[in-house]
Amino acid sequence: MSASWDEARRESRFARGAGGGPLWHFLRGFIKHPVMVGSIIPSSRQTIDKVLAKVDWANCKLFVEYGPGVGTFTEHVLRRMAPDATLVAIDTNEDFIRYLRGKFTDNRLFAINGSAADVRQIIADCGFEHADYVLSGLPFSTLPPGVGPAIAEQTYEALRPGGAFLVYQFTPKVRDFLEPHFDRIDRGIEWVNVPPCTIFWAWKD
Repeated sequence: MSASWDEARRESRFARGAGGGPLWHFLRGFIKHPVMVGSIIPSSRQTIDKVLAKVDWANCKLFVEYGPGVGTFTEHVLRRMAPDATLVAIDTNEDFIRYLRGKFTDNRLFAINGSAADVRQIIADCGFEHADYVLSGLPFSTLPPGVGPAIAEQTYEALRPGGAFLVYQFTPKVRDFLEPHFDRIDRGIEWVNVPPCTIFWAWKD
């Protein structure tokens, strides 16, 4: 394992304080990269619970998160994961990655500065062949041309058979990116969120 991954991996469970509160960092990230951040308000607890409800945590060894931001979902994923599982959090925003590395000191977490379109190479560099679940709150409808389709395709290839791509969005547009690759797509909605959130669970059968 390279030094960069060793730096990303942490020694203990949770840490506090990373140069400002999470809402400040979230707003700052939205202002700097509005196309890559889906909302200026972090997801509600109800949304988090609903998105993660279908995960088989006992059989999850690698969980991947795209666009973790300030770790709103990250914390809850870590709390649910098995002690020997790994979470790879990928974000193009270096500020968010720096914040996550200061906020969490959990040795199961890799916070990686990179693109979700490179997920297969990233998890391979971390020592894995496939992911069990991939989570994304990236705003597919506003991503640069070609990026959304590339992420959907590479995510499908990165998942193990039986794995799922968990996507929460504020428009149903993301289904257009998922359907060419995933045969089974479940859909739900969470009204207790600002704005209300559409949720997709795309399964690799």
